[in-house]
Amino acid sequence: MAQFGSLSDRLTETFRKLRSKGRLTPSDVDGTVREIRRALLDADVALEVVKSFTAAVRERALSDEVNKALNPAQQVVQIVNEELVGILGGQQRRLEFAKRPPTVIMLAGLQGAGKTTLAGKLGKWLKKDGHTPMLVAADLQRPNAVQQLQVVGEQAGVHVFAPEPGNGVGDPVKVAKNAIKAAVDQQYDTVIVDTAGRLGVDAELMKQAANIRKAVDPDEVLFVIDAMIGQDAVNTARAFQEGVDFTGVVLSKLDGDARGGAALSVASVTGRPIMFASTGESLDDFEPFHPDRMASRILDLGDILSLIEQAQGAFDEEEARKVADKIATDNFTLNDFLQQMQQLRKAGSIKGMLGMLPGAKGMREALDNFDEREIIRTEAIIQSMTPQERELPKLLNGSRRLRIARGAGSTVTEVNALVNRFEQAAKMMKTVARGGVPQMPGMGPIPGMHGGKKQQPQTKKKKVGNPAKRAALAAGAAAAPQQAPKGAGLGLGAGAGKNGKAPTEEELASLQKFLGR
Repeated sequence: MAQFGSLSDRLTETFRKLRSKGRLTPSDVDGTVREIRRALLDADVALEVVKSFTAAVRERALSDEVNKALNPAQQVVQIVNEELVGILGGQQRRLEFAKRPPTVIMLAGLQGAGKTTLAGKLGKWLKKDGHTPMLVAADLQRPNAVQQLQVVGEQAGVHVFAPEPGNGVGDPVKVAKNAIKAAVDQQYDTVIVDTAGRLGVDAELMKQAANIRKAVDPDEVLFVIDAMIGQDAVNTARAFQEGVDFTGVVLSKLDGDARGGAALSVASVTGRPIMFASTGESLDDFEPFHPDRMASRILDLGDILSLIEQAQGAFDEEEARKVADKIATDNFTLNDFLQQMQQLRKAGSIKGMLGMLPGAKGMREALDNFDEREIIRTEAIIQSMTPQERELPKLLNGSRRLRIARGAGSTVTEVNALVNRFEQAAKMMKTVARGGVPQMPGMGPIPGMHGGKKQQPQTKKKKVGNPAKRAALAAGAAAAPQQAPKGAGLGLGAGAGKNGKAPTEEELASLQKFLGR
């Protein structure tokens, strides 16, 4: 969540200071509220929202629910979390579908807010949910808006109704009316109307949007707002509420690096819920908006529920069971490894999923430096192998690895590293599947656990009775510097005698006698 990165860091640091206090005084509460106020204002949250938010937090923080709490700092965090949920809309609001299809959803907003792309995202999301959506090209003024919607609709696998070429040609109200008739005739249960936008709020835009609304009588009017425009988002939202009266808000570009105060202001100011959020450029980067989950992300408490939902949507339970059986029976191959990586990519941005973990802000630098293209490069290396090589990595000799590296556009070193990582991962997964504890790289096996080997008791070596043989053994030890645990550069010294000790006078005398001196 790049949008709330700065706000989250400020709030997290504020609460960290509180955790060292066993009891909160009024001055502690005032200092905390002051820091929260500054953090919200720096995030471009509307002033009226900041005032009401901090007043509510201060009142509750000075109440008995905090004074009598075993951990006052955690209680204050809980209060801030609940108030954040409140200004974000309280509870999640779902789309309301018409009792008699088609359900008509109208999109409104400024030009550049991302309405056309969002129409494709919403259509794809509805299609996954079992609906049959149809996109309507009612933006006939912006250059190439109709063509853009057709391209987006094709990528999303959704039908596009576009009887007019656009570019200033055609009547958008007539197109919207005809789209409803076409949806009834062709049995589409949802109609998404993409309307025109402007560079600013003007009377012509509002009049056209109001006329389309009267013509199609939509079940939902979604106001698409750019989460990066800051304070102006509140003024724009109020103007659209007066001119069109939308039923819900969609936040676009929530993956940007702006301060993101619009998201914390628009629901509280307009009284309309935030229903969806666009979190990236891909058509799959679209999700229902959960106020409680978003508040948890801002406070760095994680969003495990969303993470589980993404994983469930991408991973096949039956396939996962088969892979688990293969791991347990030592039949896990590079083909299975490739399939698991491809399923992981389907779940969405790995960086985004890691960001949903509690305490992810502490891994900010590591997450920022994480390159998701590394997975694509790994897939290319595996796909450059023959089916036999994927099943039996032991066949990969030097010439084969060179061929694979050339085919994948990588180096032999990268191929070697991949094979080594795969072998280590397969070994660790096999140990875990059998109920053991894997040996971590750079660490020895854990004593007493099933995964590590039991240490064999050291046996005392018997003393060799033959002086000549004993002297020969001593000479061999002196001539093997690489076996000496310590000593000078020539391998002499501490490792020259038996048991790693210096040879005794008796052994030296025997050696001289053996050499004939």
